[in-house]
Amino acid sequence: MLRRMNRSLRAGALVLTLLLVASGCAYPQELRQENQINPAEFITVVQQAVDQFHDKTGVLPIKNSEMTTPLYEKYVIDFGKLQRANLLSSVPANAFEKGGIFMYVLVNPETKPEVKLMDLSAYQSAGDVEKQAADYRAKHNGELPLGFQAAPGFYYVDFDKLGTKAPEIKSDYNRQNTYSYVIQEKTGLVMLDYGPDLMKAIEAKGLQDQLDPKADLRELLVADALFVPARSFAYHWKDGAPVPAAE
Repeated sequence: MLRRMNRSLRAGALVLTLLLVASGCAYPQELRQENQINPAEFITVVQQAVDQFHDKTGVLPIKNSEMTTPLYEKYVIDFGKLQRANLLSSVPANAFEKGGIFMYVLVNPETKPEVKLMDLSAYQSAGDVEKQAADYRAKHNGELPLGFQAAPGFYYVDFDKLGTKAPEIKSDYNRQNTYSYVIQEKTGLVMLDYGPDLMKAIEAKGLQDQLDPKADLRELLVADALFVPARSFAYHWKDGAPVPAAE
């Protein structure tokens, strides 16, 4: 299971990294005007187009993906299909295809397809940190820049060891906070830390005593927000807190 997760994460990371490099998309672009427009305005229009396409064709307007592609990167909306079907007049200004920082994706494709956004600026920042960690490892006899332990096998990245500051990328779920970065000791994979966002959601709903310890808690974020947790490990409920897990 762990090997499959690692392969899928790396495959998804490679595809998106190549796309980001090709487009010149980088996280400072979140300051661009089109990326500051309320995303809900675009999502409503795209959702209507997706629903109409699905009703007419019986299939979803998505791009091809590999079976191993991570869940929240798997169902990327193909705007070309919507436009050729005359269901969408133009691609949203904040979409990756228009030079924006969001990838439009679907969740719940088998039951109730919903349009969500993946923040590519956040995604790319984790990829950049992973590269820094790999360089550090190569220069320090296989040692990773491990900080405090987040869970067995998972640690916060120690940016002092890297000799740099952590990227200041605001959480899509709570714009007052910035993401921390978690590294898996066994693989060197670096992901964004969604623990604080998950804890806030769990406390707000009073779910502390109702959670299945085997369930992937990321679904709680997806259900109540416009965004999917880009570049993330699965999270399980353990000892009263959401912690990253290998699946």
